Order: sequence, then structure tokens, then C-alpha cells
Amino acid sequence: MKRNLPNLKLQILSATLLSAVCAAPVFADETSDETKAISLKEALAKTKPIFNFRTRYETVDQEGVAETANALTYRVRAGLETGKFANTQFLVEFDHIDDLVDDFNSTTNGKGAYPVVADPQATELNRLQLTNTSLPDTKITLGRQRIIMDDSRFVGNVGWRQNEQTFNALRVTNESLGNLKIDIAYVNQVNRIFGDESTAGRWTGDSYLVNVSHPTPLGRVTGFAYMVDADEASSASSQTIGARLAGTKDLGDGKLIYALSYAQQTDFGSSNLDYEADYYLADVAYAFQTFKVGAGYEVLGGDDQRAFQTPFATLHKFQGWTDKFLGTPANGVEDLYVSAGYSPGDVGVFKKVKFAVIYHDFSAEASSLDYGSEIDLVASAKWESLGFTLKYADYSADDLSSDTSKFWLQLDYAF
Repeated sequence: MKRNLPNLKLQILSATLLSAVCAAPVFADETSDETKAISLKEALAKTKPIFNFRTRYETVDQEGVAETANALTYRVRAGLETGKFANTQFLVEFDHIDDLVDDFNSTTNGKGAYPVVADPQATELNRLQLTNTSLPDTKITLGRQRIIMDDSRFVGNVGWRQNEQTFNALRVTNESLGNLKIDIAYVNQVNRIFGDESTAGRWTGDSYLVNVSHPTPLGRVTGFAYMVDADEASSASSQTIGARLAGTKDLGDGKLIYALSYAQQTDFGSSNLDYEADYYLADVAYAFQTFKVGAGYEVLGGDDQRAFQTPFATLHKFQGWTDKFLGTPANGVEDLYVSAGYSPGDVGVFKKVKFAVIYHDFSAEASSLDYGSEIDLVASAKWESLGFTLKYADYSADDLSSDTSKFWLQLDYAF
């Protein structure tokens, strides 16, 4: 019975949304059937197709794993989004993920002798949503949708993987109180990157996401509370409450970019654990002309039993691209990093040319363990509707995991 409760709650919330739409000013006047037909025709005429294609070659060489992974995968994403009718838009989108070279462990293909490249074959619904803007300064989105909050450190779509993470949710954003932005979501299912065929592909439960922000002279201040409940992975259930400051300031000939964040996490919902862990972030960068340099210190606390976790995050974006810290070790992790970037812009026929390098030094938060270090390199550019990405990551192990190097070559096309 417990597994049906989230669906029942989402149905109740859906009814609330429909009531709000029907009670909104758009229906207050007596609109003729002819006018409604014209409006519907206009909405359908403004329907926009969604299409993008991505192919990627990824190789992984991991010490202690017998084979070297070689994966050539592709993703076709297609769908449509209508124009507005009665202040409501409809969006539907499907993904098809497959491989041309399958010498890798996709997590579902049984090839355990290879390192993991988490892009399993799948053909499935990616998004199916209704978005309504009838209420003043308010957007209500119902259905399977993409949710990214702040920099995706706690809630994101894992966009790097071929099968992105989406949420079955009711989300409401409101900006009617001046510059205050309120962003609230109820989630009853998380559609994870592993796909329908994986036992880890779906998490159900009652999760609540609250993000409230306001601009200040120092930058945007955000308070957040993320209550994650996962019936299929009770150890991932947690409550995270914190705050974030992110801003920019002109400094000399360039711009100072900074972010500070703190959060505390405890057990929640179906969790069978009893713990408390802290999170800290200090990040600063300086951008001038075509150059950018930065440094940061991020800490996910631990106590040798349980550490701060971020189960809804876009994890690949943080703590190194070899993905050694998708789950935080029990002793926590301290990530001290420096970065440098060069963005010359247009170079010949290529647009938006960018280069970057990041160096990480990882250690335990609750002990003297020195986990290891990593260097990440990336180059990207666009030509017409094509995007090109070249990435390399190399992790040198000390007290955690094993030496691992990864290389990616990616092509994107979208219209």
C-alpha cells in the first residue's frame, strides 16, 4: 500500500492544479466557442519541435579492472512543445539511447569485466508535462520534468549522461513578492540515468524540494530545504537544510565571481540511519578579458559511519570527472581545487571556443587519509548547429580507489 501513496498524493495535487487553472481569470469571462477554437488553433500553430542528437566516444582505463572500456554511444531526443492555450503549454519528449561499440559495462549489459560507462540502452519517455501560468507571477508545472536548482549541487538533471535524470513532480515557482523567488516541488518518482531496465532506474517516495532566493548588494542569497525520500534506497533518504550566497563584482579590468554555501544533513523518511553531517563550500574566480582563474574548497562531512550525500545532484559536475565520489566515503571528503580557463571566442569557422583545466586534491574530512588527486581538461567549440567537446580526466589514487583515466569525444546537434 505504501508504494501507492505517492501516486495518490500527486493525483490530489493534480486536481488542485486543475482547479487553480479553472478558477483563473482566463476563464472569468464568457469566451465564445469560436474564440476558443481560434485560440487552440493558434496554440497548435505555435507548436515547436524538439530534436537533438548526441554521439560520444568514451574510453576508461581503470587499474584493477581487466579490460579497457571503449564505448561509442548515441542519443536521439525528440518531442514537441505547444504554444499556450488557456495559459497552458504541453510538452512531450522521448529518448532513444543505443551503442555502436559496446566494450563497456553499461550497468545493465552484464559486461562486468569492463569499467562502467553508465549509458545503458534505453527507449523511453523523458519528459511529459503541462505548464500553466494563469496565476499572476506564478508558473505551475505538472508531470515528468527536468528540475535544476541553483548550480545543481543538490538537485539536477545529470545532463552529461545520455539518459538524463527527470522527476515526476508538481513544481510551483512564484515571484509575486517583489524580488523574492519561491521554488517548491513535490516529487513522487525520480527517473534516474540507468533507465527502465535497471533495478536502480527508478526511486519512488515522498520528496519535497524548497528553494527561496532574493538578490542583495552582495549577491543572490538562497535558503533551501531538500527532503529526499527513496523507498528503493533508504540509505539515500535525507533532509538537507542550508543557505547559499552567489554573486559577482567588478574588480579592476575584470570581474570577481564568488559563492559561499553551508548545509546540514540528517536522516529523513525511510532512512534507517541516525546521523548528522555538514557541507561547506567557498569558491572564488576572477575573469578578465578572455581568461578566468579560480580556486575552491568543498567539504562533505563524515564520521566514519555515514557521510553527507547528494542523491539528486548532477554529480559528474563536481569533485572530478572520473566520478570517484558519486557516493561520499564514510570519512567524508575535502576537495581543494584550482582552475584556469581561456575563451578566445570565435576562431576561424568555429564559434564559442573554450579551454579549461581543473586540478583537484582529495582527502578525508574525518581522518588523515589522503584519497588522491585528479586533473581534468576540456575543450569545446561550435560550428553552425554542431557542438564539439573533447574531455580528459586522470585520477591518481593514494588511499582511495584506483588509478583511472577517461577520455571523451562528443558531437551534438540540435535545432
